[in-house]
Amino acid sequence: MSIAITFLGHSGFLIQHDRYAVAIDPFLTGNPVATLKPEEITCNAIAITHGHADHIGDALAIAKANDATVFANFEICEGLGERGVRKIESMNTGGRVKTAFGYVALTQAFHSSSIGGHYGGMPCGVVLNIAGVTFYHCGDTALFSDMKLLGEIYQPDIAAIPIGDRFTMGPELAARAAELIGPKVAIPIHYKTWPLLVEDACGFAPDGVEVRVMEPGERWEYGG
Repeated sequence: MSIAITFLGHSGFLIQHDRYAVAIDPFLTGNPVATLKPEEITCNAIAITHGHADHIGDALAIAKANDATVFANFEICEGLGERGVRKIESMNTGGRVKTAFGYVALTQAFHSSSIGGHYGGMPCGVVLNIAGVTFYHCGDTALFSDMKLLGEIYQPDIAAIPIGDRFTMGPELAARAAELIGPKVAIPIHYKTWPLLVEDACGFAPDGVEVRVMEPGERWEYGG
């Protein structure tokens, strides 16, 4: 099966197959590298890794405009529900929800999470299975050894891995993460959005894993 992957910039993606489209961490408003606007996003579902503004982003507006289902930790779903999002699938670390397109699972991530300065639940990674293709978005995280176990369990085809340093792993540790996870393809994320972050992906060179550097707005057809 094939899926279409559009990189929204920073850590965001739109992943599509047939009539299904899932946005992950759709941060567009205020994103200096984004090429799309929230009103240009059409999707059935939204997955959110954690509550920081550069990840939850435009999820509220996009969910309302599309009547999309939001998959996220309990605290994020409760907050969005209180603000008018009609369809929510509350989850938490280690959980999985079956869907019409496959499943969404949340993994652990080592980071922090808040929504407007208030507790935002545990930070997570997102495993999305759509059309038989498995996409692991690591979220914002440090390197941790259980990435190897997650790779063995979910066997992701593609992993989106933060490399920007300071707030997440830098390129060298991110390369180790890719080697532990063992996807067919690794996409570097969470870098060069602002000057505080690593400016390029040249240091991200995992052994045995293909690296695909995507530019904001770029669409890639992945066929396995």
